[in-house]
Amino acid sequence: MIIKFKKATIEDISVLISIEESVAGTKIYSPMLDEKKWAEEIEKNTVYLILKDGVIVGNISYEIKNSNHAYISGFAIDSRFQNQGIGKEVLTRLLEELKDNKRIDLVTHPDNEAALKLYKSFGFVVESKKENYFGDGEPRLVLVLEK
Repeated sequence: MIIKFKKATIEDISVLISIEESVAGTKIYSPMLDEKKWAEEIEKNTVYLILKDGVIVGNISYEIKNSNHAYISGFAIDSRFQNQGIGKEVLTRLLEELKDNKRIDLVTHPDNEAALKLYKSFGFVVESKKENYFGDGEPRLVLVLEK
């Protein structure tokens, strides 16, 4: 399995939305389906399309908060490609890219067991729980990896 990252551009917004649509429809994931929000995300943060053997299978994005702190703002694997070890490979590569940050954090739904298992396997720990984090009425756990 060859996993590559391709920096997303404005031209990729429809692809990003289709990935998000593939994982929408459950309370454990709040998809980003708005073109304007994607344009803002691409402009201010790092957004990658994830390619497996040349096929787009997901996206991951992060924001550099300061010289020691990165926030993983989005991570989705198209539902057709889940449970193939792609998430683990992607997180391994991203954490290598962010290795100079002393703090890396992200949020996930408390019922998203697959995501929690993945993040905890990399050493992330639950720091706090925030209600209605994305304004969708659902809580999120803040997970942190500190070095």
